[in-house]
Amino acid sequence: MQSHELLRELFQKHSPKQVAAQMGLSVSMIYKWAEPMDKDAGSGTANPLDRIEALLRSTGDRRLVQWICERAGGFFILNPEKNKPHPSYLVPATNEIVQEFADLLAVIATAAADNSISAKEARQIRARWEELKCVTEEFVSCCEGGNFLELKEKARLEKARQAGK
Repeated sequence: MQSHELLRELFQKHSPKQVAAQMGLSVSMIYKWAEPMDKDAGSGTANPLDRIEALLRSTGDRRLVQWICERAGGFFILNPEKNKPHPSYLVPATNEIVQEFADLLAVIATAAADNSISAKEARQIRARWEELKCVTEEFVSCCEGGNFLELKEKARLEKARQAGK
């Protein structure tokens, strides 16, 4: 779905006039967001969704998406790549999830040891939680697709890294 199509659907349920008033913009600007951009005809304009997408492409920084997801009451999890060859390799991937969870619990236990959690400790807990969600999503996606090549390669690299310590 294109951004202008989504906005057009939203404006069928939410008054463009009310949106314009709440955002301090003209109603015509709101309506232009719901039109396809056609530079030759001069219709449409770069809407906020297109601009966010352009900013993401420009910076490559997914924190933009995470920030938006947090404002909407959720979180962002990157989808793993699909359509890779399928060797069966589950145990190291399962171990990685268990280790990530153990790391999260260790951060929580350390932070809560004094019956108080500082802002820095809360950020550390959040960071470990975000990592656990990503690792778990990757695992679940591989289970759904029957594809464990990427997980096998990560396990091999981790084993090599640990051997080098």
